[in-house]
Amino acid sequence: MVAFAHGFDPTSLREYDIRGVVDTTLGPRDAYAIGRTFGSVVVREGGRTVAVGYDGRLSSPELEAALVDGAVASGVEVLRVGRGPTPMLYFASASLKADGAVMVTGSHNPPDHNGFKMILGGESFFGPRIGELGDMAARGDVVPERLGSVRDVDVQADYVERLARGWDGGERRLKIVWDNGNGAAGEVLAELVRHIPGEHTILNGVIDGRFPAHHPDPTIPRNLMQLIAAVRDIGADIGIAFDGDADRIGVVDDRGEIWWSDQILALLARDVLEARPGSMIIADVKASQVLFDEVSRAGGQPLMWRSGHSPIKSRMAETGAPLAGEMSGHFFFADRWYGFDDGLYAAVRLLGVVARMKRALSAAHDALPKMVSTPELRFDCADARKFVVIEDVAARLADAGADMTTIDGVRVTDADGWWLLRASNTQAMLVARAESASPEGLERLKAALTVQLERSGVAAPDFSSGSH
Repeated sequence: MVAFAHGFDPTSLREYDIRGVVDTTLGPRDAYAIGRTFGSVVVREGGRTVAVGYDGRLSSPELEAALVDGAVASGVEVLRVGRGPTPMLYFASASLKADGAVMVTGSHNPPDHNGFKMILGGESFFGPRIGELGDMAARGDVVPERLGSVRDVDVQADYVERLARGWDGGERRLKIVWDNGNGAAGEVLAELVRHIPGEHTILNGVIDGRFPAHHPDPTIPRNLMQLIAAVRDIGADIGIAFDGDADRIGVVDDRGEIWWSDQILALLARDVLEARPGSMIIADVKASQVLFDEVSRAGGQPLMWRSGHSPIKSRMAETGAPLAGEMSGHFFFADRWYGFDDGLYAAVRLLGVVARMKRALSAAHDALPKMVSTPELRFDCADARKFVVIEDVAARLADAGADMTTIDGVRVTDADGWWLLRASNTQAMLVARAESASPEGLERLKAALTVQLERSGVAAPDFSSGSH
């Protein structure tokens, strides 16, 4: 028996995943340790199978191989799904009834980054459990080494077929531009478009972990410029972009205007609520008040919750909500789907809504109430300080009798609108956002936020980066 103990770089153990810079803070030895410790957790909880997949990054095959070796050494059967988008691994986990699942993916991060997302018993493995995994590795607290097995499982065709069953747009032939961003969805997307009526144009369809076209994050406007140009050039009805592992989307309408994620969720929520009136719709604390108002107007129950795909999924499971979303571009359907975030499935459902509309998508955009807001502002604050700052601000506001929620940082509402200050769960940063019905109101909100930051000894962020 080979003795096992491993120390992770502490910066790699995040709130929602294990992530780092390849060959600097994360490498094959870490991947093996994840397989060995997570496999041990699965075994100790009575499981025996772990599904494993990987994205299109250049480092992913090597990390996946080391991960598999570690899991096999813990005695589990590894169901090797191969390369593809993260939600395909989620689908494999659900359809194969795997006891655990690990995806090797750097998501939307730069090419030299990579990481690991985990599922245990059908639920996200996150928060304190990731810290516990690190402690297990450091102590060598694993099950005795016992040779497991590996089985290759090709789920791509079943996944595409299941995605295609989400199409409910009839025979209308939309003109659609897709930007794969050289991400992991490429091969799945090429098959999926054959099942959806319409004229499809795919940009950057080849999976390339160098991401030569642009950075694979569709929530940043500059990464949508190629998509916007293509939509305008060919007169498309809609453009859809994916992040590096396709669990998130960005959307532009027929005019090439960006739809922010809370606006997309408002459109999807109205559609879901027609079939499931009175249902709860969940959005994160960064979402516009317009979204919560639109859900109420459509007869739904809006629920504001913590940011992060793992907390959102957990809250959906607890409440039975059929739909959720967050400003980062994650959309979660438990309506006719499995409850996990899947950019491809969200795209299919959104296209169905657009196909059934009697007007252009841009007209629906025009009909939404107009607000002015800051972008999401992220600014440095030491890990040791960031949560203390939030506690200080919350305490002062509570003493002042402010109208606020503290489910994730501090979100304050007044006559001008609202502002948010929260600590990033993944970086040494604070995150702020503000929204108002008028430019003057937005200025007052920014001033109120600045005062609170200064009283806690933190320099205010640069608000000059524009507004939505």
